[in-house]
Amino acid sequence: MSSLATPVLVLVFVAAAGATWAAGVSLSRSTDALDKRFDLGDAIGGLVLLSFAGTLPEVAITVSAAASGHLDLAAGNLIGGIAVQTMILVVVDAAVSRERPLSFLVGSLVPVLEGLLVIVVVAAVLMGALLPASVKVGPVSPASIAIVLLWLGGLFVITRVRRSPMWRVEMPGARPGRTHRQRRLAKVEPTPMTASGTRAGLLFGVACAVTLGAGVALEVAGNTLADRAGMNGVIFGATVLAAATALPEISSGWAAARAGDHALAVGDIFGGNAFQVCLFLLADLVAMKPVLPTAGKENAWLGALGIALTVPFAAACISRPQRCRLRLGPDSLVALVLFGLGIAGLVAVSHG
Repeated sequence: MSSLATPVLVLVFVAAAGATWAAGVSLSRSTDALDKRFDLGDAIGGLVLLSFAGTLPEVAITVSAAASGHLDLAAGNLIGGIAVQTMILVVVDAAVSRERPLSFLVGSLVPVLEGLLVIVVVAAVLMGALLPASVKVGPVSPASIAIVLLWLGGLFVITRVRRSPMWRVEMPGARPGRTHRQRRLAKVEPTPMTASGTRAGLLFGVACAVTLGAGVALEVAGNTLADRAGMNGVIFGATVLAAATALPEISSGWAAARAGDHALAVGDIFGGNAFQVCLFLLADLVAMKPVLPTAGKENAWLGALGIALTVPFAAACISRPQRCRLRLGPDSLVALVLFGLGIAGLVAVSHG
């Protein structure tokens, strides 16, 4: 692909992004159909599968980048993707209401726990990046294993809280919407492809294949375009590439907010972010060496930015700001400022 002209590469990149969007919609529908049919979401294994399906574009890019030796691009997409995907909540906030912010309507503390899990696993990423490459278990960094274990532990706690919370909270005016179980049990008219488990499984497999192929095209075309533009691989992976792979989350988040599932809209973004860094274990296995120690200062900055962006949204679910400005809650406005400063700082760090 490196022999293609730049305009052709741009078209390939845009076409792959479009395929990612379309496949992401099909993946979401088929996953919901399989979830309802086999009740996957009530078990940890089911939640792992659902999280994996939601981050499939990142899986494809991680595998492709690690296999081709572009470890900075893989790390930048995984760590920087957290910041970009958290900013989807700004888009969702704008879709909700002119009067009340998304964080006011959430009406649940479960997304706060999910936000805390994001902070914990990203902190583990930053600590793991400081370990020397010689510290490893086989081809993998012990930090990559620890991140997966932390995520599984957090997922276990959050699942228990969802099923039987040990507290009662009153949030006047909140409209959290359906829970995960209620969404699965909702009577939705099935499409011809999701009317049976076999067809839903077939659609899931096709959507996975398209997503993986589009992810490889995004990685190869994107890396070539970044090299020709003289752009840092980390910055490209954390911005343009992360935005392209976040298209399915934008679609699903917008749809959840418009359907009134406000708590799920926030929780799904935080849940995807927490799972995403678990892919460092996969990157280690593909590259046959620890990827985290090669992360560098740019990815450390991006990890801190991801934590900084998570805090205002999680805190706002507790403080519940009541007014919007320009259709956005104060948490979204703070996030916009933080993201702008964070990207400016990333450029400065990369040139420092």
